[in-house]
Amino acid sequence: MTVTRGFTGRSRADDRDPRLPPGQYDAGDSWPVLSAEVTPDLTPADWTFRVDGLVAEERTWSWEEAHTLPRSGYEGDIHCVTSWSKFGVRFGGVSLDTFLDLARPHSSATHAVAYAHTGYTTNLPLSDLTGGRAWIAWEFGGEPLDPGHGGPARLVVPHLYFWKSVKWIAGLRVLDHDEPGFWEQNGYHARGNPWNEERYAGD
Repeated sequence: MTVTRGFTGRSRADDRDPRLPPGQYDAGDSWPVLSAEVTPDLTPADWTFRVDGLVAEERTWSWEEAHTLPRSGYEGDIHCVTSWSKFGVRFGGVSLDTFLDLARPHSSATHAVAYAHTGYTTNLPLSDLTGGRAWIAWEFGGEPLDPGHGGPARLVVPHLYFWKSVKWIAGLRVLDHDEPGFWEQNGYHARGNPWNEERYAGD
């Protein structure tokens, strides 16, 4: 996928929806499909989620095991670095806090690399993944998450640009340092806060 700086211009302040971060537009009913990789043929029976690295107990959950954990979800807005925003979405799954509580990160842990079943990676501070800020989601709008949008399950970190919300999530490697992922090695911002327009390195 090629991403350019062809973002929409800023509207006058009195015309902008206050839910829109700078440089974003309302995608309405559409949800664009953007991926760095080909959509995998991944079934729930093949899906697993693992937490490893600097944790007291490395853990792997199957689809069935993940579904026995307490359910949680996100309702709100999401924002893509390519400039679209989508309001009032509903994701269902399990809070990432639940998985991390079971794995028990070491006190020295500060960051994580989230990785997909396809090999895609992205880096995140643990502070962006804990405290009810991130989910492993397999439902969207009350329906199973479709493969094009990351099904059977994806990471959802809605307060950051959506390239951080890894599709086809396979695991989380907990670290004591920041380690850039795929897009971060190719010029994207290390964190990706939409409200600060952290799109590219140096923004």
